[in-house]
Amino acid sequence: MKKDSEEARLMRRVERRFANGVVTYGLIEEGDRILVGLSGGKDSMALLELLARRSRIFRPRFSVMAAHVSMANIAYESDTDYLRSFAEGMGVPFIQYEASFDSSADTRKSPCFLCSWNRRKALFTVAKEHGCNKIALGHHMDDILETLLMNLTFQGAFSTMPPRLEMRKFQMTVIRPLCLVHEADLTALAALRGYRRPNKNCPYEHASHRSAMKEVFRRLEEMNPEARYSMWGAMGNIQADLLPREMGEDNASLSDM
Repeated sequence: MKKDSEEARLMRRVERRFANGVVTYGLIEEGDRILVGLSGGKDSMALLELLARRSRIFRPRFSVMAAHVSMANIAYESDTDYLRSFAEGMGVPFIQYEASFDSSADTRKSPCFLCSWNRRKALFTVAKEHGCNKIALGHHMDDILETLLMNLTFQGAFSTMPPRLEMRKFQMTVIRPLCLVHEADLTALAALRGYRRPNKNCPYEHASHRSAMKEVFRRLEEMNPEARYSMWGAMGNIQADLLPREMGEDNASLSDM
């Protein structure tokens, strides 16, 4: 009985935060055709399950498709038969699309960035071909806050991945319905559901700063268990009068001091 109650609480918490994200940021509208980027990781699997269920129960009415983009030139593999079965078992059409990228094409960008960018372009292609107007990605609250920390640290910008992003150039909207869901809950959900892990991990995943930033984020939460909520709130509480003004051209940059 105790196990059942823990599982029920987990599902209620995940579904409540998922629904809050969808409603708070206006992510789904009547008649939407949503393409889910199904990588095979726990986040995209959970996203597809939650969206598929919501499409059958709640209004506004919308439809869901799933696409798995495989990169021909890297050793990241997923069991596409399993992914197809997982999607179609929930009544969601599944599409497999193969792409590739040249890591030497832009040496200013990391292979991780180039791979991610080319996967995203492939999703735009699939979405356009199948008449979808939105692409749903599996980034959760931890991802968004870690990206905020990375952009502050390495880009000198107070920015991150928004829950909703209008891509006017592509006439497409990117949405992140898991934006208020905690990664720990998605890990627990994956164990509960028995989601399979990809056959091979990405060869570039340890070459990026994200793993290190996850540790920074963990330490912040050790110092303050409410740190994630403070950080999230800070993104909507910009007190411009209490920040340095932009320096004029005659002033030296801070890096020169």
